[in-house]
Amino acid sequence: MNKIQYSTLLIVFIVASVVAVNSAQADEAPAKEAEFLAVLRSDVADSEKALACKSLAIYGSAAAVADLAKLLPHERLSSWARIALEAIPGSESDAALRTAAGSLNGRLLIGMINSIGVRGDADAVDLLAQRLKDSDAQVASAAAVALGKIGNAAATLTLRTALAGAPEEVRSAVAEGCVLCAERAHNAGELSDAVEIFDEVRAADVPLQRVIEATRGAILARQQDGIPLLMETLNSDNKSLFQLALGTVREFPGAEIDKVLAKSFSQAAPARAALIIQAMSDRVDTVDLTVVLQAAENGNNVVRLSAIDALQRIGDDSCLELLLKIALNDDEELANAAKETLAVLPGESVDGEIGVKLPTASGERYKLLLQLVAQRRIVSEVAEVEKALEHSDASVRQAGFEALGEIVSLQRLPILVSQVVRPSHSEDADVAELALKTASVRMPDREACASELAKALGSAPLVAKVKLLEIISNVGGKTALATLASTAVDKEDAMQDAASRLLGKWNGVEAAPVLLDLSKNAPAEKYRVRALRGYIGLARKFAMPEKQRAKMCENAVTGTNRTSERKLVLDVLKLHPSIDGLELATRMSRQLPSLKTDASAAALVIGQKLEAKGVDVSKLMSGVGLEKVKLEIISATYGAGNRQKDVTDAIRKLAGDLPLITLTHKSYNDSFGGDPASGVVKQLKIEYRMDGKKGTASFPENALIVLPVPKS
Repeated sequence: MNKIQYSTLLIVFIVASVVAVNSAQADEAPAKEAEFLAVLRSDVADSEKALACKSLAIYGSAAAVADLAKLLPHERLSSWARIALEAIPGSESDAALRTAAGSLNGRLLIGMINSIGVRGDADAVDLLAQRLKDSDAQVASAAAVALGKIGNAAATLTLRTALAGAPEEVRSAVAEGCVLCAERAHNAGELSDAVEIFDEVRAADVPLQRVIEATRGAILARQQDGIPLLMETLNSDNKSLFQLALGTVREFPGAEIDKVLAKSFSQAAPARAALIIQAMSDRVDTVDLTVVLQAAENGNNVVRLSAIDALQRIGDDSCLELLLKIALNDDEELANAAKETLAVLPGESVDGEIGVKLPTASGERYKLLLQLVAQRRIVSEVAEVEKALEHSDASVRQAGFEALGEIVSLQRLPILVSQVVRPSHSEDADVAELALKTASVRMPDREACASELAKALGSAPLVAKVKLLEIISNVGGKTALATLASTAVDKEDAMQDAASRLLGKWNGVEAAPVLLDLSKNAPAEKYRVRALRGYIGLARKFAMPEKQRAKMCENAVTGTNRTSERKLVLDVLKLHPSIDGLELATRMSRQLPSLKTDASAAALVIGQKLEAKGVDVSKLMSGVGLEKVKLEIISATYGAGNRQKDVTDAIRKLAGDLPLITLTHKSYNDSFGGDPASGVVKQLKIEYRMDGKKGTASFPENALIVLPVPKS
């Protein structure tokens, strides 16, 4: 099956699905309508009736109109009923809204009028004409806008007649209605009628916003004859009219306006001229590119900057030479603007033209072209860019390296590898390394890339080897991991150091077996410790099954005798509580005397978190002597010497039915609302009663708070 056949079948399937869904909705509509009408007829809360009204906007028919009409006088449900009536087709909905509009007042009447306007009910013109004279300005204004939405001949005549003599507080709405009628006439092709109405509004004593709306319509309805009015508006001293003209320029049809704009923008003040250029350039199909180029080349900087920016949208290869010239200008602002435009200049031939200019360029122009090769990723110019690496100017070589970092392929990667291993110029070492890293991490086949980099390790000097290892680590993947693993047991200490350090930062759990093995077999103790910490870090950071995490933690505990790493394991178990983790913590509390307090406290934290999830951990908790107790805090003080703070209330709030007090922060000062003895080592002293037995315990600042069981 070809792509066209597949696409055709997909479209047929989608259309069939939509038809099926609509058909299903149509089939269920009567039942749904009856269900929601039953709600309206019941004694349920208004909120439920409101939702029923909303649903009837989807499932309702003429059969629902009578029930909805009964709600129109209701203060809270009127607007909900109107939502449905606005959507239900047929003359019944129109009649219901007209009837209500004839008997309601104030806010509810305004709502009816708005809904009549939404539905465009032509039979309501006479009613609305009467309401246009209402003493309530809000009612009269709503009627004016509704007449505009209806927009037929009768509504239009009513509004035009009312425009001049309408009260000031209603006149804006009448003008809005007139504009709506004129827009309807414009869309229907009745251009002369539209122009007349727009001009009447423009000449009326109405707010500026209405004048703006009418002016836009008057320009567009005149078609090409609207150009003089558009230019008059563009030259207006009023900022709002000027902004209107800019917007209208963008939508004005035909190419004639482009010629007029080209002649006129040079006469405008620079700030305005800059905005006019932007409007001209948004007319991408008809804009005169030559005019914009001229503006970019000479004149006021504000105008030039605008033109240079506009070339990002409308420029092509014909703009290249001028932009290169400006980019090398002494004026930094103009130069930077030109460089930004060059980086994104559209046109199929631009990259090719840059390639043509590159071999014969020199000095700053040469560097600029190299930078453009990098920014635009012109991969066809690799061979030419390579030549820059032998240039006598270090800044040119740097530009060449940066370009190769963005465009070199895997097959040409050895170019950069060789410069990292043995730089042609010592001062290029850092930029060559950065270019190789940039190129390597963007290679689509990272395994092949890592393999290519690993080949160079054997013959490279030690310093270069370390750099290559860094880049291999950034590439990632199985080959990179295997390379780091083998290098971590290299005979060179510097290689062991680099590889173990990079493995410790590896961003993936796939490094776990490598780190565990290294924690046992690394040549030096310091690297074994580093590997184990990296291994524990993986268990801490990455998502994995609970049993896998617990097993990793167990491996770490049995793989070392160091208390500090075992405490890190306890932190992991607390962060990711599980039954398996709790079992490990309880075993540690029993089997490792030096960790009994920390492991018991960790088990308690894990148990509390699991209990909060509904897990029964009572048997495991009893295994570490941390059964539930009846705990009463008698008093608690925190401080040093005579500078003590009473923290009894804080401790009481945190105490539960276990002998562990878990603070809100790791810091005592943060948990207790301040430092009572700044710069002095402090202690927390707690007097308590546990299962009826009185006890006292003291804790150094920020220590775990595990209350011992009183002996008597």
